[in-house]
Amino acid sequence: MEILFTSESVSEGHPDKMCDQVSDAILDACLAQDPMSRVACESATKTGMVMAFGEITTKAVVDYNKVIRDTVEKIGYDDGNKGFDYKSCSVMLAIEQQSPDIAQGIANVDPDNLGAGDQGHMFGYATDETEELMPLTHILATKLITRLTEVRKKNILTWLRPDAKSQVTVEYIKDPETKILIPKRVHTIVISTQHSPDVTNEQIRADLMEHVIKPVIDPKWLDAKTIYHLNPSGRFVIGGPQGDAGLTGRKIIVDSYGGWGAHGGGAFSGKDPSKVDRSGAYAARWIAKSLVASGLCRRALVQVSYSIGVAKPLSVYVNSYGSVTGGRTDEDLTQIVLNNFDLRPGVIIRTLQLRRPIYLKTASGGHFGRIDDPDFSWEVPKKLAF
Repeated sequence: MEILFTSESVSEGHPDKMCDQVSDAILDACLAQDPMSRVACESATKTGMVMAFGEITTKAVVDYNKVIRDTVEKIGYDDGNKGFDYKSCSVMLAIEQQSPDIAQGIANVDPDNLGAGDQGHMFGYATDETEELMPLTHILATKLITRLTEVRKKNILTWLRPDAKSQVTVEYIKDPETKILIPKRVHTIVISTQHSPDVTNEQIRADLMEHVIKPVIDPKWLDAKTIYHLNPSGRFVIGGPQGDAGLTGRKIIVDSYGGWGAHGGGAFSGKDPSKVDRSGAYAARWIAKSLVASGLCRRALVQVSYSIGVAKPLSVYVNSYGSVTGGRTDEDLTQIVLNNFDLRPGVIIRTLQLRRPIYLKTASGGHFGRIDDPDFSWEVPKKLAF
């Protein structure tokens, strides 16, 4: 049985991703001075404007205006001809302190028994189909965007501008006995990227194929039937906030697993780790990856749920999609998880060292599968006792 599955990614210059980065840059600026900062910062952008708003309680003294402009400059919006300029854009702030009704559940308590900053349910996912233990569709879509950013910033392709999207469809074979999905080939690649007005569509398509697709996609996944849609709309000069409004937290599937597994709905960026939307999701990925890396199963979905102000999770759920090994069951895997992981938010924060200012780089390129960066502590599988 063959199926098609698709994942997408967006670049750091996409307006939603721009907002994710602004929110996480503000978080990092607070944590760098005060690791106990409590931050829930969101951002919005449209033509010539960035707004940061939310609740921040911190001892840090932060020049939010400078943090925002520096982030936009780093992305590459440094000239009005690109539709946005960090030097001349308007910056608006609407930041207040965290509500004391929320703070009472998470402040002045034993750090390990920190209550969850909100209710919610978080998911983690892992699969053995790639080295990163991530879905192939998601990894390829993300790597295409990472390469686009690289060739733009290194001036390999001088016509590129910051806003871009990718999409990869992979054909999978479903093993009739094990029910495991095995990637067979890349069916379709879509890239839409903002560009200068003086480049032809033919040049765009040739450059994308030569400098982006070929360096990223292993030829073993490509064949004569692979379909390419490269800037299929024909023109993409107006992009970024000029072309579309942006908001923090609108790319949660891009941030996680590309549509595989599940998602609890809570965004990551702009939230300090007392918010289990972030720390709980990182822990769930850590668990799922540890289960697959240990050989206990080939795929794993992990759900953890919390109540505001309560330290211990309300529930823990594991689904191996029938890929469990050694005669075990999903119930066995759940018990192994409970025996090996303390999922109180305070313990997660301490174990994964989540009070460091490491979050800006998570806001573009995905929060999971980053195995070459030691700051992504949740990507290091735990050796399990079972």
